[in-house]
Amino acid sequence: MELSLQQMLQTSSMLWRRLDQPGHESSRLSYMQDGSLLTGTAVFGHERQACRLDYTVECDKEWRTLSASVAGWLGGTTIVVKVAADSSQRWTLNGAECPQVTGCRDVDLSFSPSTNLLPIRRLSLRVGERASVRAAWLRFPTFSLEPLDQVYERIGESLYRYESAGGAFVAALEVNSVGFVTNYPNLWKQQWTESQR
Repeated sequence: MELSLQQMLQTSSMLWRRLDQPGHESSRLSYMQDGSLLTGTAVFGHERQACRLDYTVECDKEWRTLSASVAGWLGGTTIVVKVAADSSQRWTLNGAECPQVTGCRDVDLSFSPSTNLLPIRRLSLRVGERASVRAAWLRFPTFSLEPLDQVYERIGESLYRYESAGGAFVAALEVNSVGFVTNYPNLWKQQWTESQR
């Protein structure tokens, strides 16, 4: 997908530092006439191996995931992953059907805080509201696509209570006006943000 100059000017970007291990991630959200594009690069360590992952997530106007790709490397292993969802929310992973995630509207990249933005924007919750969603979770480092039940509850103007796996994981996510997570306790912390919209 090629962006026009006008579309490229309508962007928001974020830089995070990892808190649980060495690493950084940068991400950019570009707004387009027919949806949005989330792109980024994560650089971190995993089990004493260096890792670099470049990703792209394309969404429609309702913030439903249309496609996602991840490319890079983990140690000596090359990573190339392509995910797609059709209008009936039927998903494929590198061309193979994934019926276990049929009906999911969001992709969730397990190595990144960027994709929390997708349900936050799609749900557009008011303070005090909550919603349950099931995401197509791209698990790191296996890069399998699995269903992950999640709950988002907006408990403040810029604060969400997030839980997944039936409450096995709970976190208070601070977000900015765009929807990017700015503080993900014990995992990621904003270092820099910029909005041009």
